[in-house]
Amino acid sequence: MSQSNRRSFIGKSAALTGAAAITGAGSASAKSKPAKKVWWKDGKAAENPLFSPAISYRDLLFLSGVGAHFEGDIKAHTNHVLDEIQKQLEACGSSMNKVLKAQVYLADLKDYDEMNSVFRGRFGPEPPVRTTVSVAGVPGKSLVEIDVIAYI
Repeated sequence: MSQSNRRSFIGKSAALTGAAAITGAGSASAKSKPAKKVWWKDGKAAENPLFSPAISYRDLLFLSGVGAHFEGDIKAHTNHVLDEIQKQLEACGSSMNKVLKAQVYLADLKDYDEMNSVFRGRFGPEPPVRTTVSVAGVPGKSLVEIDVIAYI
């Protein structure tokens, strides 16, 4: 590298460093630590909660698993779970179209096709990535439990 090219490079580097300082790269707001926010149903936590229903961190939103605790078939349970997830997402400032990942837990893998018939299309034309597994048991009477990660 010639002497004049080095000077040009050093001059440009100094200009970029100065621009970063002007735009707030070292400001107090840039140093403030992001905090997680817990989204409680009805705005407050139950006494000594076991887990949080939803947590956001920056623009990511994590919803805990939602099940359907009533008598019914897999289609009714899946529809109920997805309706509840949609309500929670919207209450937190997100939507079904902003879901990035869905994790589906089935009490019985034989319900896979019927669950999919309800699941398909609920997240818009670009569905999230998804994991589906059959587990030894879903809590309560639920035939399916789903948790999601979305953005706000």
